[in-house]
Amino acid sequence: MATESRVVTKGTARPTPGKPAGQGGFKSSPRYRTFVKYRFIVGFLAVPLALYAVLVVSPFVQTFYYALTDWTGYSSDFAMVGFDNFSKLFEDDLFWKSLQHNLVLLIGMPVLAIGMGLFFAFMLSAGGRHKHGEAATGVRGSKGYKILYFFPQVLSIAIVAVLWGNIYNPQGGLLNGVLDALGLSFLEQNWLGDPGIALLCVLAVMVWANVGFYIVLFSAAMGSIPKEIYEAALLDGASRVTTFFRVTLPLIRDNIQTAYVYAGIMALETSFAYVMIMTVNQGGPDHSTLVLPVYMYNKAFRDGQAGYATAVGVAMLIVTMIFAVLALSIGRRRDRLEF
Repeated sequence: MATESRVVTKGTARPTPGKPAGQGGFKSSPRYRTFVKYRFIVGFLAVPLALYAVLVVSPFVQTFYYALTDWTGYSSDFAMVGFDNFSKLFEDDLFWKSLQHNLVLLIGMPVLAIGMGLFFAFMLSAGGRHKHGEAATGVRGSKGYKILYFFPQVLSIAIVAVLWGNIYNPQGGLLNGVLDALGLSFLEQNWLGDPGIALLCVLAVMVWANVGFYIVLFSAAMGSIPKEIYEAALLDGASRVTTFFRVTLPLIRDNIQTAYVYAGIMALETSFAYVMIMTVNQGGPDHSTLVLPVYMYNKAFRDGQAGYATAVGVAMLIVTMIFAVLALSIGRRRDRLEF
């Protein structure tokens, strides 16, 4: 009997510690736990991804589709024309003129706004007189200056455009009035009516409206730089100019790169409102301020060429992507500085 009891005991399968008897297979494998984890992630992201596909991806796909048609925008009837709209772009003088104006804004607005933003931010953060125990201090009243510089950001683009349109008014405008009061009447101009300077006047307004944002952005970046770095530079006899180029700029390089991409995209997007509101005949005089967004708008809603207008929109997308890639590539460096 004892022998039989031992035999039976040896032949009985013992349950694995920590695992209930009778369970096993796929549910007890690591692959099942991975499946459960990703099932939760997919279920959590399903609705946001669906909304993104419908509201963001779908309009992009439709834009490429309608760019291949002769759709007028006023009828549901249209025919596929292939790449004819894109072929017309290469022969369209107004398209190339608009693209040229956009490139001027694309380069000029970020360079001027970011350059002025860096200068004023450095003055507000480290341009003051050295106080006892502090290596770098801003000018007196720097907080008030930041609020003053940032004020244009509070105003909408439409208000800024209307305001500066009246300032540039050759008859009773503030700018010509100030020049006349200072005895500089020979400098008075028909600012927005002269094809030679109209685009530069629009560019000046865009810089004025955006420079305050970059002052605040760069002031925050400079404020995060440890004071010990400035102290070491001062002990080595570095001047403010040397400190700016050798210390401040390398340490906020990533902020400048991001700001430049953002400024370039803003220059492409907001140029529509400034040109539509401020300029003569919405792009004049003599198409001297015409930009791609305004040209696309005119083709779609004035000329009834929605298919061609979407081709212009695709060209704008390509220009924006090329600009972003170049800006990120040029600003990239391997020797990343950290503090």
